[in-house]
Amino acid sequence: MMKTCANNPFLPFVVVAALVLVLPRQVSAQTSTLVHTFTGLGGLYPYAGLILSGNTLYGTTYGDCFYNCGTVFKVNTDGTGFTNLHVFTADSNPYATNSDGANPQAGLILSGNALYGTTAAGGSFGNGTVFKVNTDGSGFVNLHNFTRPDGNTLTNSDGASPYAGLILSGNTLYGTASAGGSFGGGIGTVFAVYTDGTGFAVLHTFTNYPSDGANPLAGLVLSGNSLYGTTSAGGASGVGTVFSLSLPPSPSLTITRAGPDVILSWPTNYTGFTLQSTTNLGSPVWTTNSLPPVVVNGQNTVINPISGIQQFYRLSQ
Repeated sequence: MMKTCANNPFLPFVVVAALVLVLPRQVSAQTSTLVHTFTGLGGLYPYAGLILSGNTLYGTTYGDCFYNCGTVFKVNTDGTGFTNLHVFTADSNPYATNSDGANPQAGLILSGNALYGTTAAGGSFGNGTVFKVNTDGSGFVNLHNFTRPDGNTLTNSDGASPYAGLILSGNTLYGTASAGGSFGGGIGTVFAVYTDGTGFAVLHTFTNYPSDGANPLAGLVLSGNSLYGTTSAGGASGVGTVFSLSLPPSPSLTITRAGPDVILSWPTNYTGFTLQSTTNLGSPVWTTNSLPPVVVNGQNTVINPISGIQQFYRLSQ
């Protein structure tokens, strides 16, 4: 899939500004403070909004793949401390591939000291990525590279060109891809992936007229066990839809101490789940439990000895 990059010669400078709003009767007291000016080399074209943690703003720039193919940046609310946490590399080959992604069009989400986002292009197949980077700029990693759609059918297994940002529930990221998927014409998907990059799954492939819509360009919201979103096209009138997607319930993992051991159990009617553990939730490395479960009173049960090292457990599918 070829991509185009925004490059508007009439917009050489883009600014991030803080607008102080007051009551309508005090309009004369409004003030606007320039926080940072983008000049090209340090980033250009910030299409998405910002997130705030403490007094630090985090955001992305789209880039033009001449100066760069986009950035992840932070800046203090008073304008000091501007830093590019990651600069996306050039992707000048015919398939627009690179090692890290290109042209983030959406904003970020923050969990702990990790930022998560998407790129609309670039990556191993040139069709976008899901990425993670720490707030100090370390630990950049691609959690998923969207595969290249077939040149004739425009279909693939996972989706392509995610324009929207992500949402996070527990350790699962949810998002939309505007193109690709298994339906003819490749008109988008809803996907999920764990924060460590494992467990990527397509939750829904859009099928256009008249059932569910096509080409989701925006992100999702989660309420209870349902995801809600929009498509920019498709549906009965061909001009877009609002959709909901029910998620399968997750099994509850019960942890009980029994003397020198810990007993972990979950219902047997949930199939395909694996017990995993890690010693660190900041930068977790999840490993599958070495002991397989046995069925006790209708529950998958694992008994692990308690060690002197803290352990965090999850069920992964």
